[in-house]
Amino acid sequence: MPDIKINFEAASFLTSAPNISHMHMPADVGYEIAFAGRSNAGKSSALNTIVRQNNLARTSKTPGRTQLINIFQLDPQRRLIDLPGYGFAKVPLEMKLKWQKSLGEYLQSRQCLRGLVIMMDIRHPLKDLDVNMIRWAVESDLPVLGLLTKCDKLKSGARKAAVLKARRDCEAFGGDITIQAFSSLKIIGKGEAIATMSKWLQPDEELIDHSELTDELGEDEA
Repeated sequence: MPDIKINFEAASFLTSAPNISHMHMPADVGYEIAFAGRSNAGKSSALNTIVRQNNLARTSKTPGRTQLINIFQLDPQRRLIDLPGYGFAKVPLEMKLKWQKSLGEYLQSRQCLRGLVIMMDIRHPLKDLDVNMIRWAVESDLPVLGLLTKCDKLKSGARKAAVLKARRDCEAFGGDITIQAFSSLKIIGKGEAIATMSKWLQPDEELIDHSELTDELGEDEA
């Protein structure tokens, strides 16, 4: 059976929520991919690059401004979840704790989560909070895509070395972890990231609604 083509450029804002208890919409069904990362890792810029929209995820010159869980819909069954940034030093402790609680509630409660994308500055990857997120995902049998952002800041040789080192370091965690370089400014790594996420969003064979599949593929392809 051919893979369903996922159109990431069709992403549209659906809703925001301060925490998991307020996520009345959408229901915990279908397929979701969550985006997480330190507040200064370029998470919003990376998400905008992936969906080829300038302002879907709001960016700010002041890291740490994303305080809500933002939900973007690709189609009726598939969503991208922009989680609050974590770990920015200038954010008050009370706010940090609130965000971390929100992150934990979502990650531990959401049954339709299919993968976790973690953005890390290529010059400072695998900080403690990044490692904690990766370990949680591995323990939950959830695949991880680590995007080493701002890779345009490094020359080609240093970039490749940073990716190889991060891959080696992640081998110790086990699990399904993919590490790659990414740049929103130079549009580096977008195709590879989309290919990985598209695999995550394919329907489970035993759960396929074949009428839905026909609609998505078109009558000529079904």
